Amino acid sequence: MGTASFLTRAQGLLRIRNQLVWECLAEVLATFVMMTITLGSAAQKIAFFETKGNIITSYLGGALGVMAGIYTAGGISGAHMNPAFSLAMCLIKQFPWWKFPIFVVVQILGSFIAAGAVYILYYDAIWHHGNGTLTVSGPQETASIFATYPADFVSIANGFLDQVIGTGVLIVVVMGIMDNRNKPVPKGLEPVVVALLVLSIECSMGANCGCPLNPARDIGPRVFTYLAGWGPEVFRWVEGRGRGGD
Repeated sequence: MGTASFLTRAQGLLRIRNQLVWECLAEVLATFVMMTITLGSAAQKIAFFETKGNIITSYLGGALGVMAGIYTAGGISGAHMNPAFSLAMCLIKQFPWWKFPIFVVVQILGSFIAAGAVYILYYDAIWHHGNGTLTVSGPQETASIFATYPADFVSIANGFLDQVIGTGVLIVVVMGIMDNRNKPVPKGLEPVVVALLVLSIECSMGANCGCPLNPARDIGPRVFTYLAGWGPEVFRWVEGRGRGGD
C-alpha cells in the first residue's frame, strides 16, 4: 500500500513537471513567433531604407505578431508573451505566483532567440545598411530594429509615464475581453481582437518610445544586440538616436 501511494505521488509530481515544461516550451514558441514577425517588420522598414516597409507595415507586423503568438500557444500556456500580462494575471489570482518568474525568463528567452533569427535572416541587409558597422545612432543605425528607443525630446519621466499608460490600456482591455460579464468576443476570434487593440495603441501611443508595451519584447533583443556587436551603447540614451514611433 505504501509503495502504491509513493508511486502515485511520484507520478503526480512528474506530471506537474512535464506540464510545466510543456507550458514553458509553448510560451517560448509563442513569444518567438510574435517577436520574429515584429522584429522582421522593423528590419524591412529600417534596413531597406523604408523601400520595403514603412511605419504602417511595422505597426501591422507588431499587431499581427501578437495574434500569431496567441494562436500558436494560447491553449497551452495562455500565450502571455509579456511579463506585464503575467503579473496582472497573478494579481487577479488567475495565475500562480510561483510560475511568474519562470514565465518571465522564458518570455525573454523567446524574444532573444527571435532577435537572433531576424539578425540571421537580414544579416546582409543589416550590414549593408550600416556600411559594414553595427551602429546605435546616426542615419545608419540598426539597433532600433531590435529594441525601442525614445524620441530625442522625450524625458525619462515622460517615457516612463508613456509606458505605464500604454501598457495599462493594453492590460485593462485584455482583461475586459476575458471577462465573461462583458459582451463576448466570438469564440476563436479573441486573438484578432487583441491584435486590433495592439494596433490601436501603436497608432495612438507609439510616437514617444516606439510602443514596446512589453519588458520581454525589449530586454531580450536589447541583450542580443549588446552581445552581437552593437555594444553597451544599446543601454544608454544617446541624443540623435531616438526614432520613437518613426
